[in-house]
Amino acid sequence: MTSKSVLPDRVRPAAEQPLVRSGVDRASIGALVRKFYSRVRTDKRLGPIFAREIVGDWEPHLEKMTDFWCSVILKSGDYHGRPVPAHMKLNDVTESDFDIWLALFGETASELFIDEIAAVFIERAERIATSLKLAMFFRLRSAASATVE
Repeated sequence: MTSKSVLPDRVRPAAEQPLVRSGVDRASIGALVRKFYSRVRTDKRLGPIFAREIVGDWEPHLEKMTDFWCSVILKSGDYHGRPVPAHMKLNDVTESDFDIWLALFGETASELFIDEIAAVFIERAERIATSLKLAMFFRLRSAASATVE
């Protein structure tokens, strides 16, 4: 009798749970978004990129980003956008721009929330940045365009 090799079932990670803590609500997330984007707008590298994309009234973008972060942190379901296609059209964004974005976001979250809560925001921001970088900068070549040596 021979033993048959069986691959274990794939383990799917547990879904993230909403961050239910005192002081974490739409108002506090909106404050984070507004303070963060205020910093982004004055950053010498990121400011011009955002200024080209958001002309005039920033309030619709700030509300959309508040919806986004409420969905990420509170699991509210408020955000209905598509972040990858929105970022794919930004031809002048570099991989290192995400480091600037993360640094500004981390500073802002750390100023507004206690360490434990700021860490959740920062960890989720890091995962989002990684996903966007993978989508924008690390595309596999198609079989048709690959060269055979």
